[in-house]
Amino acid sequence: MTALFKEVSTITAKGQTTVPKSVRQVLGVDYGGQIVFSVDEHGVSVQRADTEESDPAIDSFLAFLARDIEKNPQALAGLAPALVDRIAGLTKGMTVDLESPIDGEIDL
Repeated sequence: MTALFKEVSTITAKGQTTVPKSVRQVLGVDYGGQIVFSVDEHGVSVQRADTEESDPAIDSFLAFLARDIEKNPQALAGLAPALVDRIAGLTKGMTVDLESPIDGEIDL
């Protein structure tokens, strides 16, 4: 694979280096951002660390649910047997990898 460009960075006595601006721009990281170094038999690659972003509305809703469950544990109920059967029928034979990325656009 041909490199689009190359940049050189010097490592300090403390093992630190500055990621060149052009590389930061390609990675889409800025001050405080994180990068991941991956080492394999082909060499070293650098990628942006995908960090989970917080959504204040979802965080507030989840906090509300947690408080409500704590105050009213008797209100929790299991799924109706008919719904359990329907879910089992719709998902029969399916395998799910919870760690794999979701393809396409995601609307919440």
